Amino acid sequence: MAVKNRKMKMENRTDQEIAMHVSSVSIIINLLLAVGKLMAGFMAHSSAMVSDGVHTASDVLSTFIVMIGIHISGKASDADHPYGHDRFECVASIILAVLLAVTGAGIGKSGIDSIREIQASGTPAIPGAMALVAAIASIVVKETMYWYTRAAAKKIHSGALMADAWHHRSDALSSIGSFVGIFGARIGYPVLDPVASLVICVFIFKTAVSIFKDAVDRMMDKSVGDDTEEKLRECAMSVIGVRGIDLLHTRIFGSHYYVDIEIRCDGDKTLRETHSIAEDVHNRIEKEFPLVKHCMVHVNPDD
Repeated sequence: MAVKNRKMKMENRTDQEIAMHVSSVSIIINLLLAVGKLMAGFMAHSSAMVSDGVHTASDVLSTFIVMIGIHISGKASDADHPYGHDRFECVASIILAVLLAVTGAGIGKSGIDSIREIQASGTPAIPGAMALVAAIASIVVKETMYWYTRAAAKKIHSGALMADAWHHRSDALSSIGSFVGIFGARIGYPVLDPVASLVICVFIFKTAVSIFKDAVDRMMDKSVGDDTEEKLRECAMSVIGVRGIDLLHTRIFGSHYYVDIEIRCDGDKTLRETHSIAEDVHNRIEKEFPLVKHCMVHVNPDD
């Protein structure tokens, strides 16, 4: 009974409440994980684990940015923003991508410096077993957080939250790199530990580019794609009185869709009759496609 009540409570939450709850969990997990990684990295003399810890610490700041973006994008329309604030999620994603890139650059520089130190000294410190344990724990925790955050992002169609999910995945992948580097250093190849930092840098840059591209596409009014547009056409044509479709334009606006459609109706019908058909098309599209925030319908006479 208690489990059922908790499930109902989750289902009754608004999209913003779900996003804030998931983000709060992310912040707590990342803080604990970052402290653990940094302690393990310094105590076990592993530059790869220290770099991994810095990456996780950056997740805390990125999640705060996601929370701010979701909060502002959820604000209602006003006189200055009649179309709402949805695109602020894209702004948050772009800021997140830039932060990721900067973090990656810092980790890459740290790895190069460590390689130079090894070459100069000739007697590198061998990472301790604690760093290996920290890497394994990080892989498990961050991969779990990726699926947890991804599920919430898909449920509420949040680009910023999905970007944060991929940030968790990049951290899991970087921890795999850390594990390989630390393990290699412990079996006689010490240079692999800082080399792992360079691998982490590549993973972070790849994630940053992917997040940035997705955010820019959303800001540039990218279409919803051929498959979705075909379904929109079929939905409009299913309305009684629609004889054809002359034009269909779609655009992604933040985490929602906007649709502009021109339909053909019998030219001999009255204005009231064609208006009723257009209204049916508008209502059906917005009902069958929850992501459509607004559908504009124009009627042309079918001569």
